[in-house]
Amino acid sequence: MYALNYVRPKSLAEAAKFLASHPEAKLLAGGMTLVPTLKQRLARHSHLVDIAQLRELRGIEVKDGKLAIGAATRHHDVAISAAVKKAIPALAELAGLIGDPQVRNLGTLGGSVANNDPAADYPAAVLGLSATVVTTKREIAADDFFRGMFATALEEGEIIKRIVFPVPKRAAYAKFHHPASGYAMAGVFVVVTAQGVRVAVTGAGPGVFRWKAAETALAKSLKPAALDGAALKVDDFNEDIHVDRAYRANLVRVMAKRAVAKLAARGR
Repeated sequence: MYALNYVRPKSLAEAAKFLASHPEAKLLAGGMTLVPTLKQRLARHSHLVDIAQLRELRGIEVKDGKLAIGAATRHHDVAISAAVKKAIPALAELAGLIGDPQVRNLGTLGGSVANNDPAADYPAAVLGLSATVVTTKREIAADDFFRGMFATALEEGEIIKRIVFPVPKRAAYAKFHHPASGYAMAGVFVVVTAQGVRVAVTGAGPGVFRWKAAETALAKSLKPAALDGAALKVDDFNEDIHVDRAYRANLVRVMAKRAVAKLAARGR
């Protein structure tokens, strides 16, 4: 790890001001990706700005049909929250599947979404639920936020404050996890809303994406078999030492079917 400075601001405003005056500084929340990256000397920052302790970035609230979760809220807190379990059970379930206990007790919602790892779980929920990412500068719709591998719409110095999830009629998540890392080799989040069906896929390609052919098929018949003929473009799917593109495509279809099957247990 390269030498750097550690800063612990007392407020979000102080953190934003510091970032504006130190362009080489980096935000630190859970540090689940950042710290290993620094230890391997794959990145070099002048300062780490620790925002994990800021109360204004914590908390879970359900109001007017929407679930708002602070950016520094840890995965474990989302997983065990009675409010989340009641409003969007699939989101609590997803949080409980992230990594291992150590990761879940340190990693944060905002950190995961801002990092946008192509195999992370939360981006599938944010995109599938058509959530809104609220930052220190603006509100960003999920469909406009994710821009490929580790890329988002966030600008320099922009900090995620909270993420607001519309409460759907039903939602479900199914994931085939890597046995060592816990990351999704394929994860599918299926959501039923008054406006229709949304299907978000993570772990398969260079970034989270909506499987629109599946959305069309499920709008006609909300049954696993409806996905048999749904087109799935695999040209840019990930291919590695674990599985090839064709196998990953099959994983996506199987996980999507499992998610749809779960919906039946969550009412009509």
